[in-house]
Amino acid sequence: MWDYSEKVQEYFFNPKNAGVLAEANGVGEVGAISCGDALKLMLKIDPDTTIITEARFQTFGCGSAIASSSALTEIVIGKTIDEALKISNQDIADFLGGLPPEKMHCSVMGREALQAAVANYRGETWKDDHEEGDLVCKCFAIDAVMIEHTVRANSLRTIEEVANYTKAGGGCSACHEKIEDILIAVNGRLYASEAKPAKVRPAASEMAGKPKLTNYQRIRKIEETLEAIRPSLQRDHGDVTLVEVDGKKIYVELTGACRGCSMEAATLGGVQQKLIEALGELVQVLPVAALARA
Repeated sequence: MWDYSEKVQEYFFNPKNAGVLAEANGVGEVGAISCGDALKLMLKIDPDTTIITEARFQTFGCGSAIASSSALTEIVIGKTIDEALKISNQDIADFLGGLPPEKMHCSVMGREALQAAVANYRGETWKDDHEEGDLVCKCFAIDAVMIEHTVRANSLRTIEEVANYTKAGGGCSACHEKIEDILIAVNGRLYASEAKPAKVRPAASEMAGKPKLTNYQRIRKIEETLEAIRPSLQRDHGDVTLVEVDGKKIYVELTGACRGCSMEAATLGGVQQKLIEALGELVQVLPVAALARA
């Protein structure tokens, strides 16, 4: 579904500096497993020079979260803590050869963990942005201060960009108006029209009357729809699993009695119709074998 650079793949499949650092004197923990991402960054800092001599991490999250955490440890080793604090989330993404827009929040989490670890080393109580402002996104517990900071630091202009960098607004649309207000306050009226979700006339080939889903909403809707379909397949000793999403193409794997069944094409057609109804757009459901040929 996302185009990962070779370096992202390398740091995901072969992460560097993963594990516990027993000699750490600076530890930062950010995120929450309940929100899908959590990171613990451990630093060993020379008290005489304030140089970071060793760094390790433990993370719970997607491949981009693992790669970003691993990259961060590589970047900070050899730097003083003051130099390390100048590292931005964009620096982490650039080190990896770029991250998909939908995964930029992973680099933001890395920067937060670094700030928390340095504060811990200094004996300070680090207050993350989530504790200071009004709660905006209830789905992912993101507040106004964090959104504003991220908008300023990364020159964000749209609600979708905010969702990509912070997850805010990615679960539902209830907070979009508040995010829009923050975008306008930070960027000024000049970008007000860009901050609002584009009102695009639906193409004739698409289902009308339904608002456009964010990437997070779309994937979640696909998973929920497949989950609703599975019991009927399981009654006949079959099953279906989501493998990949590439634009309008949704790749699934049929298993059990559904694999190689004479009715496989009909089953895929039924799944496709359910997804079209759920997403409000025309999509194509393909077997995982087609992904290998793509």
